[in-house]
Amino acid sequence: MKEVYDFLKKAQTYYLATVEGDQPRVRPFGTVDIFEDKLYIQTGKSKKVSAQIQANPKVELCAFCDGVWLRVAGTLKRDDRREPKAHMLDSYPELKAMYSPDDDNTEVLYFENAEAVFASFTAPPRVIKF
Repeated sequence: MKEVYDFLKKAQTYYLATVEGDQPRVRPFGTVDIFEDKLYIQTGKSKKVSAQIQANPKVELCAFCDGVWLRVAGTLKRDDRREPKAHMLDSYPELKAMYSPDDDNTEVLYFENAEAVFASFTAPPRVIKF
């Protein structure tokens, strides 16, 4: 999981895919954190992506860096505790102007039953499950 985290941090931007009804939705994200040995992302509960995840928590993300792409598929679980929210925001202090661990909007979610696949045109795919 640490390798997945490191790759996403280096890539800086990844694209998160959700579903809204029968329509796929993809948007750029940049937040990633490890807290209590789980891989977390962050968004706002007021955003459509949050409602999409709550309706169908199965997601996939994709990132590309240095000729390698990473896909992570899994289920996202909301964690409403203050501690993981504060940890995430301490990792991204620029977000503190918009989010707080004590507001009703900040949402952190962790991957459960995740499968990460590193792939390129020069090596066979490599799978990490967490």
